[in-house]
Amino acid sequence: MDPQLLPLLTRIADALERLAPAAAAPVDLARADAFVWHAEGQRLTAVPEVSRVDLALLAGIERQRDTLLENTRRFAAGLPANNALLWGARGMGKSSLVKAIHAAVNDEDGAKLALVEIHREDLASLPVLLHELRNAARRVILFCDDLSFDGGDTSYKALKAVLEGGIEGRPANVIFYATSNRRHLLSRDMIENERSTAINPGETVEEKVSLSDRFGLWLGFHACDQATFFAMVEGYAKSYRLDVPAEELQARANEWSVTRGSRSGRVAWQFIQDLAGALGRPLG
Repeated sequence: MDPQLLPLLTRIADALERLAPAAAAPVDLARADAFVWHAEGQRLTAVPEVSRVDLALLAGIERQRDTLLENTRRFAAGLPANNALLWGARGMGKSSLVKAIHAAVNDEDGAKLALVEIHREDLASLPVLLHELRNAARRVILFCDDLSFDGGDTSYKALKAVLEGGIEGRPANVIFYATSNRRHLLSRDMIENERSTAINPGETVEEKVSLSDRFGLWLGFHACDQATFFAMVEGYAKSYRLDVPAEELQARANEWSVTRGSRSGRVAWQFIQDLAGALGRPLG
């Protein structure tokens, strides 16, 4: 090599090193209990205070609560546990249950679990996120709320590979919980459209429907009856010390549900917020 070229090559190497991006810092999950993943920028943002309801206040979903709680306890203890799909009626506490169980298990077991939320539209970046979480010191509940897919959406393939079947698969320190209004994550008309336009209809539909099969737990949430709705309202009222006679409370709650056209945990909570405001009582 020409000795005169050596200084020039050294300067070029130094310049390239300065232009290269800095090495990514290891994920620090100790700074908070909950985070939100931002695909743009590929970063985790800490959530100082999670919006959640106490587990004891979630009425009418006792079977689902007990099943998911036991699964989460096993995961926190380092034992085998299943990914879970919480599906069914709107407003019946699917996402509230995930957040409440995360808090309850941490209270029991010394805050072993971090909760990381990924938005449905960011699922294509899931492999990048899992690569970041794979070597994290903390165990992680990866949470996707309101999971569903449009007819032309292909981002489900990233999730499908992660749940089961990919080369790397799901890291041992990560479990995936998702909520959806659909049991099979696709509406019937989308499935029928796929069947009518596919060269091999059976295989095309099976590829999309099989995504929900990769969740080991399916927990169904159904619309509640009036007695369960009143139990929800009474539980909230007692917890927040809203002193209203039982008959009046039920009458006002019933009127509220009629105006909303439905009964659910969400409607019960909205009624309690209105009632507390009318009574001049803060909820905190």
